[in-house]
Amino acid sequence: MVGTIAHTSPEQFGKVMAEVQPRLAVGYHFYNDFDTQPESNRRVRKTYDGPLSLAMDYMVWNVTKDNIETRMAAKDEEVWPSPALKEKLPPDTSKAVPMSDFTKSGRNQYPEVLNAVWDEVNKKYGTDLKPGQ
Repeated sequence: MVGTIAHTSPEQFGKVMAEVQPRLAVGYHFYNDFDTQPESNRRVRKTYDGPLSLAMDYMVWNVTKDNIETRMAAKDEEVWPSPALKEKLPPDTSKAVPMSDFTKSGRNQYPEVLNAVWDEVNKKYGTDLKPGQ
């Protein structure tokens, strides 16, 4: 349910990808682990059946005109990162750019997809919550 309040649900992501029809859809910014990936994949596949990659740390995409290959980067697990040479600066929020009306006007929540997610959660937990509660 958190995914439908603060993020795009897997079903909504799939719906957008079905409309866009990318060469490769890449899902990211979710907890992608051995026990969460199958469920995320299942839910995306409810609304999208095209090429899909669920991003993980150290995943690499080699993109050419003719092909896209996905692989994991070769890394040395024994190497520690170098210490920072400078102290981090705090973020400067005074330069934040607000979301434009143009960007906001393109928002589509796909209620037919979102409501199905909420129905599933309500059934599982015996609740009667609505999106936005």
